Amino acid sequence: MRRGDRLFEIIEILRRAKGPISAQSIGEELGVTKRTVYRDVAALIGQGVPINGEAGVGYVLEPGFHMPPLMLTPDEIEAVTLGALWVQTRGEPELALAAEKLITKLEAVTPDKYRTSFLHPAVTVAPVVQPDEVLGAAAIRLAIRHRKKISLTYSDHSDRKTSRVIWPILLGYRDTSRIIAGWCELRGGFRYFRTERIIKADVLEECIPRRMDLLRAEWRSSTDAERKRYEEAT
Repeated sequence: MRRGDRLFEIIEILRRAKGPISAQSIGEELGVTKRTVYRDVAALIGQGVPINGEAGVGYVLEPGFHMPPLMLTPDEIEAVTLGALWVQTRGEPELALAAEKLITKLEAVTPDKYRTSFLHPAVTVAPVVQPDEVLGAAAIRLAIRHRKKISLTYSDHSDRKTSRVIWPILLGYRDTSRIIAGWCELRGGFRYFRTERIIKADVLEECIPRRMDLLRAEWRSSTDAERKRYEEAT
């Protein structure tokens, strides 16, 4: 790997890191020694890249540092192309259009030698039939974004119908279906709802009375606890 490419990769590693990362860890990912990482980081700092380092703790890239996304690798291009194709074939029209616009923007800032990877990608996704939904995915995403409750009539796998008010927190996409994860006021707990089983639905003006990050953290804890109970039982 050329030194210029390695310097860029170090910045990318620091950007991805959730906390301080050691020279040893950076070196292992890049296949170089710690001494090489020390020299490269010193060079980056000398060029004005805001990297902070502390012995025994690691390096941190200060917030607010941005680099233009011009140095995409062929694998990165194929990864984003595959993701965009998946969204275009499985997402609702609004997300499908957003995925198409994203590819156009990335193509515009990609070096000429890699641009054909967008025009003639080496990856593809098979088309699928979209689910029949009473409440569209775009409306659900908007309700989550604005922390709005949803009132719905739901038919379960046994065709039992119930009326509920839920606090939607996540919308999961599958090949031929979508699932809402949320807090159910009727059951007093987190539940999952397949969108094609929703018979009637309205997004309410009433806001969810909890911070979304805290609600999602509780949902993850509940999911982990349920998985642990299942593993212990089996």
